Amino acid sequence: MPNDNADAVTPETLRSLLPAKGDFWVFGYGSLMWDPGFDHTAAQPALLYGYHRSFCMYSKRHRGTPARPGLVLALDWGGCCRGMAFRVDRRTAEPVLDYLWDREMVRYAYLPRAVHVEVEGERVPGITFVADRHHESYAGRLGPAAAAAVIRAAHGGRGSNRDYLVSTIQHLRVFGITAGPIHELLPLVDAAG
Repeated sequence: MPNDNADAVTPETLRSLLPAKGDFWVFGYGSLMWDPGFDHTAAQPALLYGYHRSFCMYSKRHRGTPARPGLVLALDWGGCCRGMAFRVDRRTAEPVLDYLWDREMVRYAYLPRAVHVEVEGERVPGITFVADRHHESYAGRLGPAAAAAVIRAAHGGRGSNRDYLVSTIQHLRVFGITAGPIHELLPLVDAAG
């Protein structure tokens, strides 16, 4: 299914999500947590309500192939997500937003969103990227057994899908984050198929 939002979402869309003035926060739930790649003035554990971390996006290049897609993380509707928030000085907003656009919007499978994240008990304005449920790469809410079967069988340009899952779990542990559904996938992936 083609992505009807691709033409509507532009770098200016991302810029329009910033608060009217002052610094802002970027919420990371996956690799952005341990490899942000942009200048920031603070990094704090954060909680985002309304979305959860999920293996809900197909990867046909990095962790799979067109014939056998893998799964990668995205933020999907519902629940909450513990992650990291990075405070960005408003004076450096332009290069940070350009970097985030180039990193997150390569295939237009995600949508930039203005959010409020909880940092040290305070709600602060931020931005993040969520799964575009209309994109052809959106896998939907696969059950644990179905997700594990996909991850077990997939391998792409950056390695096996299982390695991606293991790396995610290891990094989440470093941050003290227990993401039950994510952690529970590994035994299923390693179970005899």
